[in-house]
Amino acid sequence: MNKSLEDRSQSLADRIRKTLIERIATGHYKSGERLIEMRLAEEFGTSQMPIREALRDLEMAGLVTAKPRRGSFVKPFASSAQREIYLVRGALGEAAARLATINPALDIDGLQAEVDFMRDAARNKNIEQMIRHSVAFHRAIVAAAGNELLLKLWDSLHLEIHTRVTLSEPGIDFMAAADSHQPIVDAIKAKDVELACRLSREHQAYFEHRLNV
Repeated sequence: MNKSLEDRSQSLADRIRKTLIERIATGHYKSGERLIEMRLAEEFGTSQMPIREALRDLEMAGLVTAKPRRGSFVKPFASSAQREIYLVRGALGEAAARLATINPALDIDGLQAEVDFMRDAARNKNIEQMIRHSVAFHRAIVAAAGNELLLKLWDSLHLEIHTRVTLSEPGIDFMAAADSHQPIVDAIKAKDVELACRLSREHQAYFEHRLNV
């Protein structure tokens, strides 16, 4: 496959993945519903290859389960797997904050800029920019921790997917989600390690709690 065809295939799979995530988060697809590759390919006007790629990403993120010779099925949206992701994010975020807060190389202005970008996105109801800057905000803190294993674990959690799931929920307050990052920046700027750790953990716990309401 040449480069342009490969890029188009990846772009299509990404668009399909985003659409399927939104449908799962909003309840368009019910728990246990089978996602039939052929039907999805017809709907999106494509071959089954990008459909399979998108479904594989969702399986890795814990949103669907693949059964041999039966296909892919939607997992319960507020599943234990989803809650576990936020629990792990909280633990890793707390560990990262402890190390990053005392790192003089951490770009505080860069963190503040990500929060400001999120607020602009919230005002414009721009979910793509909300996701982009939320993911960048948290990854910047983890990267500043200077622990390669911690960063690899963080990246393995498919945070773009789970952030998209959260922000696709009915009734989500974009501005409140954006503002929830500000206290973390303030604590890190003040070099208050314990507060930064607690806020980082509680930030993830809040979204974990949303899965139970």
